[in-house]
Amino acid sequence: MGVAMFYHLTQRPLEATLPMLLDRALAAGWRVVVRGTDPARLDWLDEKLWLGPEDGFLPHGRAGGPHDALQPVLLTERGDLPNDPACLMAVDGAAVSAEEAGRMERTCILFDGNDTQALQAARGLWRSLTAAGCAAQYWSEESGSWKKKAES
Repeated sequence: MGVAMFYHLTQRPLEATLPMLLDRALAAGWRVVVRGTDPARLDWLDEKLWLGPEDGFLPHGRAGGPHDALQPVLLTERGDLPNDPACLMAVDGAAVSAEEAGRMERTCILFDGNDTQALQAARGLWRSLTAAGCAAQYWSEESGSWKKKAES
């Protein structure tokens, strides 16, 4: 069973933080599902990932195509996991079950620390995952660099 890592975004937006985490997951040899809640927002994120740094390429795809199972990173709003990921990254309040978190090497929950609803949703998810026995870590970037602030 892996760990659920909660990333409290306060300094950098999702479109800056997500590529860094995806790079690390891919370097570990993991396939990743990025689960969101809004198809339009995922389309926007898909575009941002394609425009990434000039010196890099982040292979990914948007769910619903014929090659979903082959994608190293798959962006979706659905609950299925067609690319057999080792890592699940939840954005914009997407749901994650304790069963899913338990099957993953890593589960990342990224939430906007400047959004009260997102903060409350992340706290609720922390409580439900830890109550179900999932290991969890809380990471904050409020000091300008990522620091682990809590662990269960």
